[in-house]
Amino acid sequence: MINLYSTQIESLSVHKIGNKNKGENIFLSESPYMVNDELTAILKEYFFKPFREKEENYFQFANEVDVEFNPLFKIVTEIFENPSSVHERSKRIASLLYEQSNHPHIKSGEVYVTYLDNVAIDNEKVDAIGIFKSELKHDFLQFEEGETNIELLIQQGVNLNKLDKGCLIFNHKKEEGYKILSVDSNRYDTKYWLENFLGVEAFADENFYTKKYMKFCQDFAKDVVLPAEDKKEEVMFMNRAVNHFAKNDEFEESAFLNEVIDNPDLIPEFKHYKTEKAPKYQIEDLTSFPIANNAVTAARKKMKNVINLDTNVQIKMDFINPESAEKFVEKGWDEEKQMYYYLVYFNKEQKT
Repeated sequence: MINLYSTQIESLSVHKIGNKNKGENIFLSESPYMVNDELTAILKEYFFKPFREKEENYFQFANEVDVEFNPLFKIVTEIFENPSSVHERSKRIASLLYEQSNHPHIKSGEVYVTYLDNVAIDNEKVDAIGIFKSELKHDFLQFEEGETNIELLIQQGVNLNKLDKGCLIFNHKKEEGYKILSVDSNRYDTKYWLENFLGVEAFADENFYTKKYMKFCQDFAKDVVLPAEDKKEEVMFMNRAVNHFAKNDEFEESAFLNEVIDNPDLIPEFKHYKTEKAPKYQIEDLTSFPIANNAVTAARKKMKNVINLDTNVQIKMDFINPESAEKFVEKGWDEEKQMYYYLVYFNKEQKT
């Protein structure tokens, strides 16, 4: 978890890069930009807002041989070791991004490199480096008072409500390649930002493993439980799975299988499905790991607990109290109508 509430911008460098493929130039500022309190407040909202609103999926610097060969990792490490060098090294960061700006779709724009102080991550206070890029320009009106009329002037500028690209590199977990968060509003060139420039891969921690394993369970429920059982059992399987993750601090696969899978015949199916699909979820040899509670909460919000029937009726299951559905909802077949039915028991209707 991160907290940017008390974070301060200690240094700001602004450069401009064009599309190298189109012969556009790069402009490197000679000195850092001196910001005042008003501008700092605006920039903090512009830079940090996307990270507050986005689910925390961490990355880390990587390289096929060794992370030390990742050029941005090397520059970032030099800055953390000597923060006063941030502006000179920000020029190398902008130049590195310019060298990757070869695809015709990549837009020119301003690059902001910031040194950040007092960032909270994983309950630790650390420094961080922010790299941001604004690309899309928007028309806006300016007004100028004349002697008798107001003139309307059309100008172009950056929309401060939407950051195009950005990353926060935390001075944390250096041995693993630092913890990094990234945002990208323009999906058409994600490879350019994440792979070619940053050179990152997913940070494999408890948050990553919890999300991956729960997504694997969700697909198993859809691909195996639903065809073998029915929609109710698919929902109830995920219900039990989520609750197992929610009430435990450590995941242990054998305990999970014993508690979550009601039908013993599905246990070998589960193991076969995992063997077959594991590379997709990056959980090949994963049988135990610490559980990230925030990842469980986020996954619970995304999971559907509704049975939609073709008679325009919905039955909503309770993920908090799964025993209710087990006890009070029954599925059957009506010979006369030649239709399935759900029988729901209750004492009285609840007022909403």
